[in-house]
Amino acid sequence: MPHGLTSLRDHADFPPTPALIAPPGSAILQPMKLSSRQTVLFVALTMASVAWLTVQSADDGFVPIFDGQTLKGWHASAQTGHSAISKNKTGGKWVVESGAIVGSQDIPGNGGIFITDEKFGDFEVVLEMNNDFGPDSGLFLRSTEDGTAYQDMIDYHAGGNLGGIYGEGKLGAKPALLNFSFTDKVTVIQERTNAPTALPVKPESWPFFWRHGQWNEIRARIVGNPPTMTTWINGVKFMEWADTEKRHPDTGGIALQVHGGGDLTKQFVRYRNIRVKKLTADAALSGFESDGVR
Repeated sequence: MPHGLTSLRDHADFPPTPALIAPPGSAILQPMKLSSRQTVLFVALTMASVAWLTVQSADDGFVPIFDGQTLKGWHASAQTGHSAISKNKTGGKWVVESGAIVGSQDIPGNGGIFITDEKFGDFEVVLEMNNDFGPDSGLFLRSTEDGTAYQDMIDYHAGGNLGGIYGEGKLGAKPALLNFSFTDKVTVIQERTNAPTALPVKPESWPFFWRHGQWNEIRARIVGNPPTMTTWINGVKFMEWADTEKRHPDTGGIALQVHGGGDLTKQFVRYRNIRVKKLTADAALSGFESDGVR
């Protein structure tokens, strides 16, 4: 159910549905009786279904890069401009809480990035986010320690955007592509028409598509160099763009950002279930992958 809507059945004074009321002895209340052979078959089919789903999950190629308990494999970088308040001594505050990486400014105005130790080339990354509406964040692809990267925008604040593509750091804000922006309310967006990919969700449908205060899925893919980059929100493709020249290394880290400026020490970004799939040339070019279907 979309966030903000409650079921009428949650209210005690709402009457039960007549169709679900049956007199004693009626068929609707009688448990199904299975023979021994049917029971064995039912259990076997159930176990086969579970096994199939497990294999599907294992075979989709995505590998966790955050274990949900520690920050192993990641480190904070204070080399970006967002860490200037600390004179580039600290890169924000990053901890694990309830199975998620939680980030914030460590002192007023001081942010940074939290980046993987491993570098990646052609890949797809998927995560779930549940950020406060206020902090400026981002998902950085092929990031350097100084935060130069192709960014999947997570500018989750008034005037901000999700799913846009931005050239961070030395890429000089090229590109800077977005097909919507937030108003002062997280549930109200304004369409932008100057992007290469049209907004795939009607603005009036946004509060039903995006579930603020709950976990939503963000996904991004980058292949080639000059790169082609694609972003998705909750399984729907939001942006696709191809650079025309090589301006950045072939590999880099995957990073999460807490923006500098203001005082966001008491507002937080939260990310969990972070997984990556390294892509071969064939996988990167296949129509199955480009449709965003897994």
